[in-house]
Amino acid sequence: MRQGWNSLGLAAALTASALVCASLVADAAPSKSSANGLHQFTGIVTSLDKATLTVEKRGKNPRTVVFTRHAEMKTTGDIDKNALVTVYYRDEGGRSIAHRVVAKPAHSRAGNPSS
Repeated sequence: MRQGWNSLGLAAALTASALVCASLVADAAPSKSSANGLHQFTGIVTSLDKATLTVEKRGKNPRTVVFTRHAEMKTTGDIDKNALVTVYYRDEGGRSIAHRVVAKPAHSRAGNPSS
């Protein structure tokens, strides 16, 4: 009968150590954002000015985000109204701060021309 109790104690100890190891691995896992801490949001520019950029994601779950432009924000491509862009941003103080904006070329958004 003592062997049953020893097995139960061993199983409990192994379970506890497995939980500790799992929590250590979870703490070491990287976050969902990229290595440099930036998140990304892809959509269509609906409004832009010197201080902000508003991007709308359409589809099943539409969403509109207003980004504050970072002082050193980098851009790739032509960013104008109705441009398809990917915004790389950080959440700082409850605001989404755009650090880099990449515009998709206009020809890739147009439908495939039939030959």
